[in-house]
Amino acid sequence: MKREYILVSLFFLIAAAIFYLFYQLIVPFFIPIAWAAVFAILFFPLYEKLLPIVKYRGLSSLIVCILIIILIIGPVTYLFVALVSEAANAVAKVNAMYKSGELQQMLSIDLPWIEAAKAKLSKYYDLSKINLDQIIKQSMESVSGVILNQTSWLITNATRLVFYFALMVFTMYYFFKDGELVIHKIKRLMPLEVSQINMTFRQLQEVIQATMYGGVVVAMIQGLIGGILFAIVGIPSAVFWGAIMAFLSIIPFVGAFIVYIPAGLILIIGGSYVKGLIVIIIGTVVISQVDNVLRPLLISGRTSMHPLMLFFTILGGIYIFGLLGIVLGPLIAAVFITLLKIFEFKLHPEAGADLAQNIDE
Repeated sequence: MKREYILVSLFFLIAAAIFYLFYQLIVPFFIPIAWAAVFAILFFPLYEKLLPIVKYRGLSSLIVCILIIILIIGPVTYLFVALVSEAANAVAKVNAMYKSGELQQMLSIDLPWIEAAKAKLSKYYDLSKINLDQIIKQSMESVSGVILNQTSWLITNATRLVFYFALMVFTMYYFFKDGELVIHKIKRLMPLEVSQINMTFRQLQEVIQATMYGGVVVAMIQGLIGGILFAIVGIPSAVFWGAIMAFLSIIPFVGAFIVYIPAGLILIIGGSYVKGLIVIIIGTVVISQVDNVLRPLLISGRTSMHPLMLFFTILGGIYIFGLLGIVLGPLIAAVFITLLKIFEFKLHPEAGADLAQNIDE
């Protein structure tokens, strides 16, 4: 074996060891760094608009960080505490209704069309095996169990949480202040032409912003409207159900209607016809249409991720990272798509150059 081959192999071996050690150094702080990156991506346009006014990167970054803490993190913390309280109350109420038989009585509705549907379906499946009130009880316990487990972790790790929060704000400050410099350094390492690099990063930025603004922001607005609507008509645990609607609105092919339509029907069946109709009508006309109205405004001109890709990346992200996976899953997918685009440019440089030229024009 030639001497240069040995030196190259040794270099890559040492580089791999250094990369592994660097990974071990960073991975304990992955969560605060990831949340800092999410907030930096969401609020970077605000930082760019503020920078010409303030003139100083550090001061502009500090102002944006303070605004995020006041306008976002503070209210979210309050809502999380309220959500935990309402989740516990909701589980207790469902358990009480289950034990008293009220839940079973509520679900055993004698309507002709339901009985006709049961008669047709009974030919293919024994519907007597389905215990609907038990399913609802177990579903409520599962959803609330996740929330309460997260709360228990937060209480038992309060010191670590404060430390992680400080790290997140500290990291977020430098992401705003020096983010463009880091991106410039990364661009210099990419083995592509300048036009191809610029187009690749432009597409990555568009996919990330379209996913974040068109998914997370819109879902939060839908959940907020749904929670306010439930509170107005007097539905218990409005914060809890608003959070569920926001979560379901993020996931493609699903939506807030899974919550507000059954809620409206239950109100109607219970005799509150006006309230039930209000929930269904406002839910259909306002909550579900928020996506159709706001999404084009927020992601106008940006390339959004395919719904199927978004669906699996959100579910996979939740499975791996928990709550953080709702936003981290699509971010990883966006970077993955960008890497595929880089390989495409390397395999077909002439096509990549033509595409970049057409976009620039």
